[in-house]
Amino acid sequence: MLLAAPIEPFDWNRFFLSDNAPPLFLLEVALRCLLTYLLVLGALRVTGRRGVRQLSIFELSIILALGSAAGDAMFYHDVPMLHVLVVFVMVTTLYSIFNWLTEKYPGFSDWLEGAPVLLVENGEINLANFNKQKLTQKELFGELRQQQVEHLGQVCRVYIEATGNFSAFFFEDGEVRPGLPIWPEGLMQPPRQIEKAGSHACALCGHVQELPHGITQCTVCQNDTWLRACTAKRIA
Repeated sequence: MLLAAPIEPFDWNRFFLSDNAPPLFLLEVALRCLLTYLLVLGALRVTGRRGVRQLSIFELSIILALGSAAGDAMFYHDVPMLHVLVVFVMVTTLYSIFNWLTEKYPGFSDWLEGAPVLLVENGEINLANFNKQKLTQKELFGELRQQQVEHLGQVCRVYIEATGNFSAFFFEDGEVRPGLPIWPEGLMQPPRQIEKAGSHACALCGHVQELPHGITQCTVCQNDTWLRACTAKRIA
């Protein structure tokens, strides 16, 4: 692509101002910033507090649309402010309509934003659900460690929400069962050979079995790597 004119390196007038706009255009940029900032604030007031918490896919699409409209209008001289206003009105109207539809039709909400998915149930990973998510065991266990979880036997249920956050529910101390320890050091290279008979947890799904010495496959997922099951109580 040929340039209309050669570029002179370190042309400070072009660097700080513009070859196509006079210095007075900076005042228009300031006014555009003020107006678009007020539009953004108004749109966030319409969307309510949900718009500034952890975002779902739908809410993120709204923010991206508003951000693009606001950013372009702030300093591009050929973007009319009336066009920007129409964009903001349309986006916030769509947000209101879609919110009404999600309240009236739960199935529409699940399609639009996604539904909570059960990842851990009674101390074991639900592999059927887990494998459908773009998620790794490392990410799941990292989230649980931040909630002071030492092993899966402490966990009753874990859901991944539509926003991508994790919701965890724990057993009472008296109900904690042997479970897969989720320390990263042990999970790096879990052994296949059971050196000492006893209670072991599958390193893939967390299923706990009493195993003899030797090599054994998990009865749930047919994995053959194991860790000694942990029975520690959770300290919140």
